[in-house]
Amino acid sequence: MRSATITIHQDALAHNLQVIKDKTQPTTKVLAMVKADAYGHGVAAAVPALMDADGFGVACMSEALAVQDVLAQLKRTKPVVLIEGVFSYDEWLTAIEQDFGCVIHQDNQLEWALQSLPNADSFCRTIWLKYNTGMCRLGFDTNNIIQKAKQLIQAGYRVILTTHFACADDAQHPLNQVQIERFNHALQAIQAFAPDTQGSLCNSAGIFNFTAHHHHWVRAGIALYGSKPIAQHSATALGLLPAMTLSAKIMAIHQLHAGDSVGYGALWQADKPYQIGVVSIGYGDGYPRVVTGASVAITDTDGVVHSCAILGRVAMDMFMVDIDGLAIEVGAPVVLWGDTPHIDEIASCAGTIGYELMCRLTQRPNRHIEMLSSNA
Repeated sequence: MRSATITIHQDALAHNLQVIKDKTQPTTKVLAMVKADAYGHGVAAAVPALMDADGFGVACMSEALAVQDVLAQLKRTKPVVLIEGVFSYDEWLTAIEQDFGCVIHQDNQLEWALQSLPNADSFCRTIWLKYNTGMCRLGFDTNNIIQKAKQLIQAGYRVILTTHFACADDAQHPLNQVQIERFNHALQAIQAFAPDTQGSLCNSAGIFNFTAHHHHWVRAGIALYGSKPIAQHSATALGLLPAMTLSAKIMAIHQLHAGDSVGYGALWQADKPYQIGVVSIGYGDGYPRVVTGASVAITDTDGVVHSCAILGRVAMDMFMVDIDGLAIEVGAPVVLWGDTPHIDEIASCAGTIGYELMCRLTQRPNRHIEMLSSNA
């Protein structure tokens, strides 16, 4: 069997959720974001480890139904929120039937909600009303957010005012304070005629950078999976653990002569006799082709772990690494990201962010779940 493997660590997921809960007030609820198949970790692996969250957030109906299926298998119930809302009136009726919470960010969604009301005691009767405070992606603007809230509240809905930071990873960016002030002003205005209106302002970056503005709900995403949400601190410094290890093995070893070149484009050339290893993973598995200066961790025959540089270009199914002078054999374990190197390091070498590397993994690698210790 080909050795490319994605290992999901449920204990790390549970640990990261607790780190987030420790950052918030006891009255603040945590919506665990499991969109995009739990950021590539797999909903079936992530949801059981995140059951201490107060609810789950997804992007769309198919993802909500997938989470609902996992919860049914666990014989548990938790609120599920569609953060992009529904895309048709039929989906709105499905949301009512399934009792999903929904974001409303545009007029069609508002009209569907006013046309068909869920039961008064259902979670779907609470609307997450999206306010565009400055990201200019989704939501009603300052000129009409209060009016939209009044329409919903007069129809019998409860409202959670929500928005999304554009620059929360950079605590000093001036737009953050603009968004905070706009959000707080609108929330106070709505609470003046509907005191039970709640607020949800902070994503993962906001949870760490703006602790005074957590309001009633925070939405934890990337931090749950152990990648850094803010610019000024590493994930490790924040106490977050990698929830995923991407690994493979050495599938071949070659002795090069001086002048031999390696891989497509002959981008790397040996300047002396050289030993290289071939690793059984590539961009067909989701490892980025465009990495520059990246290394992997390889364990030698004595159990010592070495940081070994990638040589030349990553191919679809494999790439080469520098193992010159090391006691490494065919079959030696290779960690692409995990504890070391961290996914954020590899993302930097690829000119991207950890989010993308998690989400771009394909279905080709083997998958393994390290179960929660409490379930072992």
